[in-house]
Amino acid sequence: MVGRLHRRGAPAAGAGGAFRAIWAVVARIPRGRVATYGQVARMAGLPGGARTAGWAMRAVPEGLRILGRPVPWQRVINAAGGISLPRGSGETGDRQVRILRREGVILDAAGRVDLAVYRWDGAAGPSPDRRTRRSGGRRLRPGVGRPIDS
Repeated sequence: MVGRLHRRGAPAAGAGGAFRAIWAVVARIPRGRVATYGQVARMAGLPGGARTAGWAMRAVPEGLRILGRPVPWQRVINAAGGISLPRGSGETGDRQVRILRREGVILDAAGRVDLAVYRWDGAAGPSPDRRTRRSGGRRLRPGVGRPIDS
């Protein structure tokens, strides 16, 4: 695996243990949640390693599974809630946006995810409540459609 090029052109195992630690964290992010590069790096024991997390996401080998779980690269975004693309890559991020939307993550008109609603806290658990997502982060009264805090 060392030196093998990934489908997107990055080395597949350039950082060895660091990449594996990052992939193990990302494999735990549940559907409907996202994490930032910095958050993933901290959880992998690499404080200040946001760029390393980005490189690791770019280098995820096709079909990689950690403890039986796929590594959902699309669930890792930048600290502003946006999609980060390599400079000069010609990539648009459309694929990542499509996958996130299919998983129930809503992006605003600027292509950003509301981290207050969708950020994963590191615990296993269900996806955000659909009533919360539709209300822009405020939980709605069941059957009423008005925010609880109004």
